[in-house]
Amino acid sequence: MSVNITQAKENLYELTDKVIKNNETITINTRYGDAFLISKENYDSLVETLFLSSAPEYKKSLIYDMKTPIEECLNEEEIDW
Repeated sequence: MSVNITQAKENLYELTDKVIKNNETITINTRYGDAFLISKENYDSLVETLFLSSAPEYKKSLIYDMKTPIEECLNEEEIDW
């Protein structure tokens, strides 16, 4: 969804409610450029993703794991917690 800055000011409560309840991102258009209204949950997720993808060892491990066939991931042994 995209709104101009005037619409965003007039409907801030409703837009914020929609962002939080529906996990939506709203683009707010201004004459100087665009801004985004996102939930804290989505923001925190983005920050964590950026942090993890910037860690070389984690990134390498993730790429390796993505290439591993699912059959090799299944372990028949019982895990003793």
